[in-house]
Amino acid sequence: MTVRDPRLTRRRAAVVLVGLAGLVVASLIGGALVGSVPVDLARAFDFAAPDNPDHVILFKSRLPRVLLGAVVGGGLAASGAALQALLRNPLASPDIIGISGGASVGAILVLALGIPGPAWLLVPGAAFLASIATLALIVRLSTLRGRLNPYSLLLVGVIANTIAAALIMLVTSLVDSLRAQGVMVWLSGSLAQRPYSLVAVVALLSIGPAIVLWTQARSLNLLALGEETATQLGADVTRVRRTSFLASALLVGAAVSVSGVIGFVGLIVPHCLRLAVGSDQRLLIPASFLGGGVFLVWCDAAARTLVAPTEIPVGVLTALCGGPFFIFLLRRHEEGRGL
Repeated sequence: MTVRDPRLTRRRAAVVLVGLAGLVVASLIGGALVGSVPVDLARAFDFAAPDNPDHVILFKSRLPRVLLGAVVGGGLAASGAALQALLRNPLASPDIIGISGGASVGAILVLALGIPGPAWLLVPGAAFLASIATLALIVRLSTLRGRLNPYSLLLVGVIANTIAAALIMLVTSLVDSLRAQGVMVWLSGSLAQRPYSLVAVVALLSIGPAIVLWTQARSLNLLALGEETATQLGADVTRVRRTSFLASALLVGAAVSVSGVIGFVGLIVPHCLRLAVGSDQRLLIPASFLGGGVFLVWCDAAARTLVAPTEIPVGVLTALCGGPFFIFLLRRHEEGRGL
């Protein structure tokens, strides 16, 4: 449950956020330097010879990759933190409740069917619209007698993921083998080979909604006390839900459109940070954005180096970490409820 922390002061929030921002910068530098091929920094920073291998590896391959990892990880983690508060369910995250699966269906329809138009606009747009539609359907099916049931939402999310997987397989079976292979590679989650222009677009599509979620932090704290109590204390529950759902869907759509499905970031990071900084959304949402970036940058670095020169898709690595973590949280949550 998320509640307002009376011990949260501006000084404490500033210390936490500045510390996490420092970790982000350190992770960007470290992630850019880590790889299966060592880089000579003197040659890499020789801008007079931009075609030398060290310069290309550092500035055209690794740096845009770690920047994208920070943005995607931050968006997924911030979305997970907000959804857990909004749904009053500690097991909620974009991939578990089906938002990521819906977004991936929209993006894949554009990628696999070769819909004409600018890909940088069509793919995120399709992912966002699909994530909104999926989220609206999930919430509608999980609402009983006017109340959102958090546990029904998890079950509906599992069903939504299953349907999304089936639709993806259907689309894959209808396209040629080259496109089908590309779709399967994309589905496993990857941050590779993205230009700076695309990183900038995803950053714009992520930072804005994350700020919107942060502006809803006080109302999200009130929602943890229950809808009736939140309403009595002045929160417009309908508006908060609509705004938070839209912002979360945009974060997920932006992430999925460029990286594929990278699961469990929105589950692991908010939980770990909640233990460290508390559950007040005024601090947890921005902390999750920064912490999610750190987490995904290092997951991607591990994916590039663990079995070098072969690269593990980062989505596979986060799933291997997140699956057991989810089971642990589920068991702990059920034991806490006395079941």
